[in-house]
Amino acid sequence: MPDMDNLFEKLDAELAPGQEKRLNIDDISLKGEVLPGEPVDFSHGDVDAFEPVPGSLESFSHGFSEVGATQAYTVYRGREDILQDVAAKLADFASTSIDPENELIITPGTQGALFLAAGAMISRGDKVAIVEPDYYANRKLVHFFQGELYPVGLDYLNRAGGAGINLHELEAGFKEGVSTFIFSNPNNPSGVVYSREEIIEIGKLVKEYDVKVIVDELYSRQVFDERPFTHLSSLDAVPEENIITIIGPSKTESLSGFRLGVAYGSKGTIDRMEQLQAIVSLRAAGYNQIVLKNWFNEPENWMRDRISAHQDIRDTLLQMFRKAGFEVRTPEAGSYIFPRIKDLSISCDDFVKVLKKQANVTVTPGTQFGPNFTDCVRLNFSQDKEKAVDAAERIIKVASYYKKGN
Repeated sequence: MPDMDNLFEKLDAELAPGQEKRLNIDDISLKGEVLPGEPVDFSHGDVDAFEPVPGSLESFSHGFSEVGATQAYTVYRGREDILQDVAAKLADFASTSIDPENELIITPGTQGALFLAAGAMISRGDKVAIVEPDYYANRKLVHFFQGELYPVGLDYLNRAGGAGINLHELEAGFKEGVSTFIFSNPNNPSGVVYSREEIIEIGKLVKEYDVKVIVDELYSRQVFDERPFTHLSSLDAVPEENIITIIGPSKTESLSGFRLGVAYGSKGTIDRMEQLQAIVSLRAAGYNQIVLKNWFNEPENWMRDRISAHQDIRDTLLQMFRKAGFEVRTPEAGSYIFPRIKDLSISCDDFVKVLKKQANVTVTPGTQFGPNFTDCVRLNFSQDKEKAVDAAERIIKVASYYKKGN
């Protein structure tokens, strides 16, 4: 029998993104002055600064006003006409084919999709490869389903022209019996994008060793500098029964409050995800599902302008952090920046608490994305630019107080 206390301790929700406001900071002692300024929460995007897709509220109101069960009680996978609409849009976006009846499910957020996919693929004792650094929940889900972690390095700081995944480590894991591989592209927290060559090599390994793969492509619409993006599901050489792709409108489109996610791919896995959703949440919220009709149907130039605005904030913060001596790679997509702060005299977790208490700034510790990232923090720069710049100045100032030797 598993040790349930130990299992749930590994889930550690205290420092997870969005939870930082619950930190106990009363007993943290400070060096230097307390800095004035508006509170800025970099643990998630600011939907006041970047509002949801136009028409979303009107779509929700329409869904609410429709006759009873038409919207409130859909089948567990989602309402049929919306499944068809989403399948067509995603098939075009990812250059693949999607059967809306058998290869697609709508879930309560992409987090819900990730949980269902992991639950459908991972059994006790299974070896599961994850990337470090990568999305904080991947590791926790492997623990929860009592799998065995197999970490694969991502040399994101030093690799040009690709994300920097260690393909030799990945293949070694597959040879040792890894049955499932989970990764995000674009990578969360660093914002790097896997090159076409890396995706092709991953696809070859997945096929050769018959490994199941969950790829989280949540930020694949917000790619900067016209960088090419390759969807794993678009590769003809990779058997579709091996792949589940997760995506949704919660981030780039600021629709996180509607809790809508989508998974598509392997019919067998989607079937299992439906069975699991039936006992976890039944369905994505019925009235919310119709908001997916706004997804990929934004007004002309809306997506272009949103990407441009985020790229402007990204470039400003990069310049600031690099000037201050932080080590950071240029994010190629998404809205995360993952600076490394060298020579801190306190732990990463304590630095997060100090920032909250001393500068009224919330960030996520790098240790959430892998145990070795003890001198990194993650910031979601989907913020009001002026406030983000002011908060970044405070981060830099506070970091100077806690340099070794000060």
